Amino acid sequence: MDFAFTAEQLQFKSQVLKFAKKEIVPRVREHELNSTFDFESWRKLGEFGLLGLHFPEEYGGSGADVITSVLAGEALGEAGVDAGLTLSLGAHTYLCTDTIFTHGNEEQRRKYVPKLARGEWIGCMGLTEPGAGSDVASLKCRAERVDGGWLLNGNKMFITNGSIADVAVIYAKSDPEGGHAGISGFIVEKGTPGFSVSRNLHKICVRTSMTSELVFEDCFIPEANLLGPEGAGFMMAMQTVEWDRSALLAPFLGGMQFVMEKCVRYAQERVQFGKPIAAFPAIKQKIANVKIVLEAARPLVYRIAWCKDQGRPMSHLEAAVAKLFIGEWSLGPLNDAMMLHGGYGLCHEYDVERVFRDSRLAPVGGGTSDIQKMIISKLM
Repeated sequence: MDFAFTAEQLQFKSQVLKFAKKEIVPRVREHELNSTFDFESWRKLGEFGLLGLHFPEEYGGSGADVITSVLAGEALGEAGVDAGLTLSLGAHTYLCTDTIFTHGNEEQRRKYVPKLARGEWIGCMGLTEPGAGSDVASLKCRAERVDGGWLLNGNKMFITNGSIADVAVIYAKSDPEGGHAGISGFIVEKGTPGFSVSRNLHKICVRTSMTSELVFEDCFIPEANLLGPEGAGFMMAMQTVEWDRSALLAPFLGGMQFVMEKCVRYAQERVQFGKPIAAFPAIKQKIANVKIVLEAARPLVYRIAWCKDQGRPMSHLEAAVAKLFIGEWSLGPLNDAMMLHGGYGLCHEYDVERVFRDSRLAPVGGGTSDIQKMIISKLM
């Protein structure tokens, strides 16, 4: 493996960093405080090309490699973009658009991918349900074959971008007795009769990302909107794990870099007992803890991205290790970063408070830490 980035990759990361600081970050606190989605920032992300980086140019993308996409996500976090917006980007680009691009037929690709890649449409993916999260085989949402297509009935829960999405990739049981092999994927457009948003969920973290419950009541989906072969839904959903463990984790890396720089600056400027608190061993240890986890986490994410670029199959074991390490081991150092700031670390205007809260998503979203441990132990 060679993690020596090209000059072009590093230059692009620098451009994303400058763009985000100028065009996105100034609105972060307002939208985070009010738990609102920043449509203006979304439009800017689309114009800059960050919503379709790895898709071919003929589909509205830039044809970038996966490493470049990871570096771009890292740059957004490093600039101080909130994890809510980067989560929305990840769910849109990798869980929805890439699934259509990878598993859809040419007609589906031409119809949906360009508008999604340019940010004209927003996408989401619906797998989790009120009673089915880690246990995918227990999905209750049903897809019943009818003349000309399918009828969907059921609910989806914790769906990122659910209430603002124009296009959704929805997984449902097309064969109730088929277990994992009885799950199929469907493309559902906003406004389809029988498809509605029940509610948005108020969360402790990633507040600018709309997390919703979706409802399907005799929602007719034409045969043309079946995504991939019937019964291939579980396989398609599991392939998104590679993105969930690489590109979607990249903003967490950037966020840790952002916090570490905040800590160093604050420790140098904050004076107690006649000297900067950076002089105290306890403060030095807190900053070191952030740096240690950051440097250990980076190669785990880069490795998965590198393997995808090389066309190598990525094992679920390696992906689970990366997800578990970042999700669990980042919590302590980010708690230290908040504590380093004392009372200011609890205040909204000090960004460490937001990053501390947003870090709580990492061990939960995309498969909990307990599930990752199950995967790791099973595959060993």
